[in-house]
Amino acid sequence: MNGSSMANTSPSVKSKEDQGLNGHDEKENPFAEYMWMENEEDFNRQVEEELQEQDFLDRCFQEMLDEEDQDWFIPARDLPQAVGQLQQQLNGLSVGDGHDSEDILSKSNLNPDAKEFIPGVKY
Repeated sequence: MNGSSMANTSPSVKSKEDQGLNGHDEKENPFAEYMWMENEEDFNRQVEEELQEQDFLDRCFQEMLDEEDQDWFIPARDLPQAVGQLQQQLNGLSVGDGHDSEDILSKSNLNPDAKEFIPGVKY
């Protein structure tokens, strides 16, 4: 054999037999898909910190809502029952149908021809 025949078969050209059984090159890491497990502890720590931060934000938001509820006036919650009964009585009141208004007008001492009162204007 001479040197020219050796030059034709270069080791950089790989056949299918030179490749691994899983289709990866020999130089490629066969455990590449499991390399994420190398940093699993850091990943778990980061996820745990994110969960703690989210929990903290949820608690702060709930406290803010509770404080806001305390600041708002809600009659059913904040008024005593006696005031609620008065409110129901006021709702039951109605304006008269007009028969009594004629009696009031006949007994009135007001001048029907008087000018309309406007505050701050002198007549």
